Amino acid sequence: MAKFRLDRIKPLVALAAFLAAWWIVPATVKSFLKVSFAEFQAPAWVATSYLDDLEGFWARRSHSKVELIEAGREVARAKSLYQFNAQRKETLENEISRLEAILNLPSRREFRYEVARVVRRDLNAWWQHIIVRKGKDYQIPEGAAVVFAGGVVGRVVEVNAFTSRVELITSPNFRMAANFEGDERPVIYQGLAQGGFGQPIGTVRDAPQDVVASRQAPLRLVSTRLGGTFPPGLMIGRVPWLEPGSTGIFQAGKVELDPRLLSLNEVAVLIPLYPIDLETTDAP
Repeated sequence: MAKFRLDRIKPLVALAAFLAAWWIVPATVKSFLKVSFAEFQAPAWVATSYLDDLEGFWARRSHSKVELIEAGREVARAKSLYQFNAQRKETLENEISRLEAILNLPSRREFRYEVARVVRRDLNAWWQHIIVRKGKDYQIPEGAAVVFAGGVVGRVVEVNAFTSRVELITSPNFRMAANFEGDERPVIYQGLAQGGFGQPIGTVRDAPQDVVASRQAPLRLVSTRLGGTFPPGLMIGRVPWLEPGSTGIFQAGKVELDPRLLSLNEVAVLIPLYPIDLETTDAP
């Protein structure tokens, strides 16, 4: 019996000794070990992602000629639409530049889009992260905004040699300034702990008392210039209702996010053409 108890105590003693040793290790050593471990894991994640892409390529090669012809027609139609939208965008950009010159307004902050493949998801109740297949090798900066076709995805929180970690807007640690479409007054958006694989949600607070939302006419929550790293007008989510907040002065409510956030394959990182200190531009 005594030997059995001793065998059970030994692992606990070893764990306690390891924790004590880790506690006294200098912070620089801890940081080095963390970065080294991430860089050690990254090649395996990237290789798996490339293998998935190769598998998808050969799966598409097995389609019939009729399916490929129909897919080609759909691509041609989409290309025509995108070409029209590109021409319209160029016209609008020129008009905006002309008005800025007349009114002597400062130019808007410009970005370039770096499309990156998602190689790993880390989704739980405490944080919501994804790993993308580009890092310092593509000049990805920490704090950069990440978007997709449905709007805001999140923010880059860690950059390694070949991968970057992105904190999703569903994470409880994510917070940014926003406003309702058509209303310039700022509000605060924050992620919310997710339960299971249902509809991703967040929360909005500090909404003015005169703002009204309903299930029949939900409000669109979009990014604002006060967000710093995010250009204005990007879709965040829809707010179906608002209620008095804890202070009784402002309103608060849930934000219904795009369900595609749970199954992203590719995202776009917004890299400023004129970099600034991104860490100082986060929401309050």
